[in-house]
Amino acid sequence: MGRRYPTTPDGRYFVAKGRLWRCSDPALPEAERDEAVRALMRARRAVRDARGEREAVRAARARVDAAKRRLGERGPVWWTDGAPDVNRHAPWNTSYADWWAGLTEDERGAGLG
Repeated sequence: MGRRYPTTPDGRYFVAKGRLWRCSDPALPEAERDEAVRALMRARRAVRDARGEREAVRAARARVDAAKRRLGERGPVWWTDGAPDVNRHAPWNTSYADWWAGLTEDERGAGLG
């Protein structure tokens, strides 16, 4: 099983490599989420397989972006309370600073590694 990254209490972000990354929209129907994840994995494989082919890489990356937008990980935020998007910010520099400080050393380590 993969590494378990710390997830913010509101479920909006997980922390990896010291940055907040937006989670998928939890309101997505399971079938829609599954298809978007499959599309994302196919697109990521296409990026890998297109090495050195500029146009093929560009097209594959556009497919990755489209799948991430379908999942709610990019583009407009999926929450409705007006909270800003702090994707790619360090958690200790956001409104999540107290949450981050309260994690165990192991939990923080999982989010920094």
